[in-house]
Amino acid sequence: MNNGQIARIIGKVSVPCLLLGLLFFAASLTPSLIPRGPAVQGLLGGLVMAIGYLIGQIVALLWRAADLPQFSGRPANVLTTVIALPLVAFFLWVLGASLRWQNDIRGKMGMEEADALQLATILLIAFPTFAVAFALGRVVAALFRLIRSRFYRVMPPRRANVLGFIAVVLILFVVTRDGIVDGVVTGLDESYEAAQELFENAPSPPGDPRMTGSAESLIDWASMGKPGRDFITSGPTSEDISAFTGRSALNPIRVYVGRANGETPEARAELALAELIRQGAFERDVLVVASPTGTGWMDPGSHDPVEYMHGGNIATVAAQYSYLQSPLALILETRTGLEQATALQDVVHGYWKTLPVDARPRLYVHGLSLGAWSSMHATNMFRLLDDPIDGAFWVGPPFPSAFWNHVQNQRNPGTPWVLPEIGDGSLIRYASHTADASVAAAEWGGMRIVFLQYSSDPVVFYDPRSLWRAPPWMRDPPAEDMTEHFIFMPVVTQFQLALDMALSFGAPPGHGHAYFAEDYIGPWVQVTAPPDWPPEDTQRLKAHCNVGYQLGCANGQR
Repeated sequence: MNNGQIARIIGKVSVPCLLLGLLFFAASLTPSLIPRGPAVQGLLGGLVMAIGYLIGQIVALLWRAADLPQFSGRPANVLTTVIALPLVAFFLWVLGASLRWQNDIRGKMGMEEADALQLATILLIAFPTFAVAFALGRVVAALFRLIRSRFYRVMPPRRANVLGFIAVVLILFVVTRDGIVDGVVTGLDESYEAAQELFENAPSPPGDPRMTGSAESLIDWASMGKPGRDFITSGPTSEDISAFTGRSALNPIRVYVGRANGETPEARAELALAELIRQGAFERDVLVVASPTGTGWMDPGSHDPVEYMHGGNIATVAAQYSYLQSPLALILETRTGLEQATALQDVVHGYWKTLPVDARPRLYVHGLSLGAWSSMHATNMFRLLDDPIDGAFWVGPPFPSAFWNHVQNQRNPGTPWVLPEIGDGSLIRYASHTADASVAAAEWGGMRIVFLQYSSDPVVFYDPRSLWRAPPWMRDPPAEDMTEHFIFMPVVTQFQLALDMALSFGAPPGHGHAYFAEDYIGPWVQVTAPPDWPPEDTQRLKAHCNVGYQLGCANGQR
């Protein structure tokens, strides 16, 4: 390929479009919810720069299609200069403040501050990223021109343009969906299934016949998967609980059904119910129907403390629906999680409500992250009207959750989006790393619902409408771990928040999407009202969680 052919593929670079791309690059240096390092910032900057350039090209195309006046020569140069001067000023201002802004967030999250912006690293990553995206765009444009030229031979130009565009879109859709995406998803699902050490690589099953997966259990230990086996074999024993409370305790009941334990969500749910009955779970004081995260992981930082609170007189049941990490499961296996959570709740609640009211456990539903979404979806309020559950505790609910969105939009006027108040607080309350849901205008009613959400969690506060408008929380005074230097920029802000979601799992505990054991404890007290549990026991349990990992309080894979 000679230089002339390369030039034809690359085409003429548009200076106004490039300026728009540079504006987007400068805006990407502004802060968002999660602090960014130089490598990540470089990728973000190069990507949004390419998107800015593309938007400029689309606007120019529409301008020409509308037959609007074209600028050339001296007027075009003057206009470009007028646009470039404030852009350069904005870029320099952002560049001078970016390190301070990022360190402001780091400081509020207890992270070590960066000593330099490392602009060279950012640029060395940003411009190749832009170049690759630019080249891909040119290849797509060349494909469009090729297809259009073939259509020119058999139809009028206007029709050829439209059909050529449709053909390119269809080609890209098929290639990405059935080629790239399908291959990646298949590989990921297989790799995670293998990583979960199913079947022949499973460790020895529990020797205690009362435990799930034992020889007497209805659930096959080898098929359960590593997250389920970890959940069953971890957690406090009656001896651990007695040592903490100073009172006699029971061994908590934990039932877990792996994805490979049943062919359908309904089959897994029925198996879970049968195992609950076998272990006497409906004779306990408390029963929690939990939805795991995408991989099937159950956060010990949530489940261990509530077992201490109730002296082990508690049972927890969960069913796995995916092997993928929650972000991938959220996109690729949404229906699977919703169907599994619904089947499990239907079966357990259906059996529970047949029992005498004074001889059955208090029933709660619970979920973290994608598990919160599926648990909310499964909690059908119409089904519960005749015999409602006792409460719900949902942690880090993902932004698409319909029930969470409905509740958020009922917030009392003047209360912040990240920690709203709903009515008088007798039904629904919110908690965060600074609030435990204990304060409200009214006492709790018959059902208690608590949302735990960190103000810096982009999984919760990502807003698809940030493509064109500022999210609601950006218009409120900033919370304790949020910066006061937010600058909304259409398109760029959305990409910042999308990147924040990927970074949020690695945030310090108590921030982002890294939910911390001690922040579960206060909300669990509010939701389940453990008997003989004074406030000082809450503080002792928090301290117990913070000493080593005897509670298994460290976050794991989601």
